[in-house]
Amino acid sequence: MNILTFDIEEWFHLLDNDSTRTENEWKNYEVRIYENVDRVLNILEESGARATFFVIGWIAKQYPDIVRKITEKYEIGSHTLNHQLVWQQTPEQFREDVSSSVKLLEDITGKKVRLFRAPGFSIRQSEGWAFDVLSECGIEIDASVFPAHHAHGGIPSYGESRPAIIEHNGVKIKEFPISFKTILNKHIIFSGGGYFRLFPYFLIKKWTKEQTDYLLSYIHPRDLDFGQPVIKELPLARKFKSYIGLKNAEIKLRKWLKDFDFTDIASFDKQYDWGKAKVVKI
Repeated sequence: MNILTFDIEEWFHLLDNDSTRTENEWKNYEVRIYENVDRVLNILEESGARATFFVIGWIAKQYPDIVRKITEKYEIGSHTLNHQLVWQQTPEQFREDVSSSVKLLEDITGKKVRLFRAPGFSIRQSEGWAFDVLSECGIEIDASVFPAHHAHGGIPSYGESRPAIIEHNGVKIKEFPISFKTILNKHIIFSGGGYFRLFPYFLIKKWTKEQTDYLLSYIHPRDLDFGQPVIKELPLARKFKSYIGLKNAEIKLRKWLKDFDFTDIASFDKQYDWGKAKVVKI
């Protein structure tokens, strides 16, 4: 089953870059979130696909009308309040960030927030405490694990990219890890972000067919925004990763949704036999 998710953030919400690191810098950039979210919602409406949305609390705080519009049809989860890497925070800072984002989203939507994704899939083996914090904040389902080595995180001991139960200090949370393809010993997340934009569609289609039981995608609105400005301060390699393939990304996504059936996390959760799921102790 293929699962479609979107990380709702602005075009300038880039990690590991000083000029886009915090909300002090974010006020310097133009607002593109309205047109970018509308583009996503139109694509879903036309394709009939279901999707789950992970929203940055800062977006919800600045533009609550966007959150209300999304929640009319789709489930919303937390993508933290301020889009910072988990391992750069203390447990107390992370608790404050997540709890604030959950409360904000629940106040706007009137619905319980039970889903979470960390920016950059940045929960590592050493941050097992993050799952304790998520449980304290009412999170039941996480989608933060990269089950291999990754620039921003990764938990190689998780094993294959399949849903499992993560257990830490007696706390149990359902985990929906990101899907990836191994190419020349490099782990490629072809189902979202820069690699989705980079690779030609025939490869995306081929690799999707190979994921017979489970595929989790993640798309940012900025991935489909060909008209976004270029952030000049980015290193050359980062510019390539951030802007490659923008021109054809929307066309590629529309083909993908036409060629394959996509659903949301909630639908998969209801159908999955969690009684037979592997328990991963962190």
